[in-house]
Parts: sequence; C-alpha cells; structure tokens
Amino acid sequence: DLSNTSYMIEALRAVDAGENDPAIQRALQFISRCQNLESEHNDTPFAGLVEDGGFYYEIPTEKIDPSTSPERFTPNGGLRSYGSMTYSGLKSMVYAGLTPTDPRVKAANEWISNHYSVEENPGMGSAGLYYYYHTFGASLRAANLDEVIDADGKKHDWRADLIEELASEQQPDGSWTNKNNRWFEDDKNLATSFALLALSYCKPNATQPDDDAK
Repeated sequence: DLSNTSYMIEALRAVDAGENDPAIQRALQFISRCQNLESEHNDTPFAGLVEDGGFYYEIPTEKIDPSTSPERFTPNGGLRSYGSMTYSGLKSMVYAGLTPTDPRVKAANEWISNHYSVEENPGMGSAGLYYYYHTFGASLRAANLDEVIDADGKKHDWRADLIEELASEQQPDGSWTNKNNRWFEDDKNLATSFALLALSYCKPNATQPDDDAK
C-alpha cells in the first residue's frame, strides 16, 4: 500500500540510500500506479477514470461494485483521490528523485492546490486527520515549498496555517485526539505523536531525511 511504501522510501533515504537505489526506483513504479494520472507510468485500468492527479491507498486486486463502496470509488469505477495519500505520493516522488517539472509531480501539486486544507483530510473529512497533518507537513517540507497557492489564487504559508490549526485543537492536558475513531486516532498517544511530528516539519530549514544522502 502507498502508506507503508512511503515510509519505506523515507527510511531508506534516512540511512543514506540514494534516490537511484533499486528498491526506491521499484517502489516508484508502484507509487506511479497509485496516481490518478494516465501516463506511461500507470498501466492500471484506473489511470484515466478520475484523472485529477491525486493518489489513492492501494490498487484493487478484484472488481468491486462502485455502488457498494461510494467512499472509495467514483460512479464510473475510478478510485477517489484523497489528501493524506496524495501528500504521501508527492513526498515519495521527491525522495525518488523526481523534479517539479515531471508530469507526475506537477499533477500532484495541482491536486494539492485545488484541495488545500488544514481543517480536514481532503476527500476523507475528519478520518485520519492527524496522519494527514503528518504527511502534509513532511511532504511540503520535502518538496521545499514554503507556500501553497490554492484554487482561488490565495497564497498560504502552510507552516503558519498548520501551527495555528494544531494549536486550536490541542487539549488542556497538552494532548491531541480525533473525535473520529477511524484508524485509532481517538487514541491520544497516536494523535499526539502525529501532531508532534507535523509540528517538527514546521521548523524552517529543518534537516530533511535526504540531506545527508546527497
């Protein structure tokens, strides 16, 4: 799945694996096939059904009736993109050596611009919100972006937005928790860990996992 794959790539870069490491490049093939973008890099039947440049969690291995899973599938059988996976996909592509001019990166950045938010996990609402904050910060830092321009042309200092939002959600005891218990984020230990990781990415010029690998 895209979540574990993105962690694997980040871990390899952290232990000095280069962007051309065979394992990272093999992973990039899978990542490219989890993007809603029809290209030479995506040969799945889902590639051109949504075509918004976002990412989804995994590639189905069996046919599922879209009407039975409206959260996951579009009416035409495509796979819905959502925020946490799109940021995971972008981060992974950056660590795999893709540049902003690559069509896959450009499409992911366009999706992010069109769905910019620190109030929800776009496409999933409050589900996985703190995981989303973590991937949001990690991805934008890895991509060396200081601001995001949204669909209305407004510039956002994403660090300031994220810090402000997390400050507003912090509990009196210093923890964070998600009222939505999906993926166990109602557990303060998990949500707080994700929140602290997200805040760590807000430090300007913070060391990135691939800094020492170049």
